[in-house]
Amino acid sequence: MPETVDALALRHLLRADRQEDLCFALWHPSTGQTRMTAVVERLILPREGERNVHGNASFESHYFTRVLSEAAQAGAGVALMHSHPGGLAWQGMSPDDINTEQGHAAAVYGATKLPFVGFTIASDGAWSARFWERTAPRQHARRDCATVRVVGERLRSTFMESLAPVPRGTEAQIRTISAWGKEKQADLARLRVGVVGAGSVGAFIAEGLARTGVEDITVIDFDRIETKNLDRLLYAKRGNVGELKAKALAEHLSECATAARFDALPVVAAVYEEAGFRAALDCDVLFSCVDRPWGRHVLNLIAYAHLIPVIDGGISVRTNRHEELAAADWRAHTVTAGHQCMQCIGQYDPGLVQLEREGYMDDPTYIHGLPKGHPLKARENVFAFSMACASLQTLQMLAMVLDPLGRSNPGQQLYHFVGSFMEPIQHGKCNPECSFDDIVALGDHNGFKVTGPAPSTRDPITETLPEVKLGVFQRFTRGLKRLLLIIPDRTCH
Repeated sequence: MPETVDALALRHLLRADRQEDLCFALWHPSTGQTRMTAVVERLILPREGERNVHGNASFESHYFTRVLSEAAQAGAGVALMHSHPGGLAWQGMSPDDINTEQGHAAAVYGATKLPFVGFTIASDGAWSARFWERTAPRQHARRDCATVRVVGERLRSTFMESLAPVPRGTEAQIRTISAWGKEKQADLARLRVGVVGAGSVGAFIAEGLARTGVEDITVIDFDRIETKNLDRLLYAKRGNVGELKAKALAEHLSECATAARFDALPVVAAVYEEAGFRAALDCDVLFSCVDRPWGRHVLNLIAYAHLIPVIDGGISVRTNRHEELAAADWRAHTVTAGHQCMQCIGQYDPGLVQLEREGYMDDPTYIHGLPKGHPLKARENVFAFSMACASLQTLQMLAMVLDPLGRSNPGQQLYHFVGSFMEPIQHGKCNPECSFDDIVALGDHNGFKVTGPAPSTRDPITETLPEVKLGVFQRFTRGLKRLLLIIPDRTCH
């Protein structure tokens, strides 16, 4: 849920008289490859006479009917939120809690065709949640959520320890844990982090996360390693040329991870393809390491509609007419609800998204016709610049999760290599006409179709590998195999 919804819920549910209270909320599904998330859009607070507070809390039937009507109008699901004033951390359910939620699940499903969702908030602000899934007509079974996340200035997560147990620290993590403590390490390690783009910046970020102790990393990239990548790809050697970047990086991460249990999932697709998009929706936080407008446009939508924070960055290198370095700049910023979006920051031109969808950005004739200095013609980059940009992006994510001394939002950072200085930190807001503000927390119901097939001009094999020179014995063996293949098969069948 957005921080604004969380703050309103805290004010309403955590009463000064320490009695339980309740309210309803509307939510939208966010459907990933392996999980569904309930994204809470807004609360529907009770009006006078719609609920009773008497130590415990109960609601009147006309409040429930009003909520069902609003949900049907909005095309949303229904959630019931209530408080446990004396509780701390993730909360279990009392028999009364179970009876109330299970008893109303059928009516909610009938009105919305979505599961009823229950939330409990403890006195320390920790959330617990569960879905009531339909198993048969008028029968609904409880399915506990593994985590509840609040997104805004911070990324604050509560975990159900039976489904997302506290990771066991390892000897390799001693110095990392000593920097911010076991509790923060547990919060960080249990996040599922997606790295979109396995290029030079993405490689640094992914390895940094694996060494820091993150347990689950998803690498999304469709491309293959080329010789021209070897000056910047941390994980690539000459023998990796021609391999898929996502698979090569995932294999490398498994070798350098410090977590006792580690999983690196390679997804061979672009984030604008259905497989890449759904894999991204399985993540709790995403790193944008792409340099094309379509990918950034998709990630921008995910950051707002699906409430998955996206840590974006970019590098710009410029030379003068003497082919001397004139400028090298890199930037990092976080985009999600309450932050300025990538489009308003100027990280991509929305007018170029459709051109990429139609394949023009992979058309050499189109690229050749662009004016000199056009961003799509930019090819300059250096290992050290990628390393610096990756560092800024990683620190943005760490600040958001760890919230050091209450400073969770570093703002938009822009560093200039020529002159060696950082621009004053910006905390921008989207333009009044920005459409992304209108789709916050709408999940799958945001109304935009941003995915599509890969452009027909895109060749997933970007380099022809040199033919291996065979020795005498290898040539003899290959010739023998060919001879055997042309002997008629006389076996009876």
